[in-house]
Amino acid sequence: MGKAERIESCLAVDMVVAWRIFHLTKLGRVQRILRKTPDAACTVFFKDAEWKALVAYKTHNPVPPEKPPSLRESIHMVASLGGFLGRKGDGEPGTKSLWLGLQRLDDITEMWEVCISFFAPNFIRPPPVSS
Repeated sequence: MGKAERIESCLAVDMVVAWRIFHLTKLGRVQRILRKTPDAACTVFFKDAEWKALVAYKTHNPVPPEKPPSLRESIHMVASLGGFLGRKGDGEPGTKSLWLGLQRLDDITEMWEVCISFFAPNFIRPPPVSS
């Protein structure tokens, strides 16, 4: 990092990551405040592999549900990976627990994709239709 250009490049990447985590934190808090609107599906933020791996890890069931969990449920699951306890008086997860949880989720997702592609490739790609 000896040159200003390198530091600027690193800061640009860090700012994008920080914005994504802060945005996720605010989405979770808005969902709690605006109870009139139904909870959005987690697919607005998470890729299919991410939410399926997250649900498989938290429920200890490798078969993903047909309907993705809500965004708020997913945020709480990710935050619990980062140390959020979710007690009654804890409020909504913060950026630190989400940051740590997203780091763990990346590893869990990679492992889930490897396992699924080896043991159950039909979860990722439907079987070919023979005529």
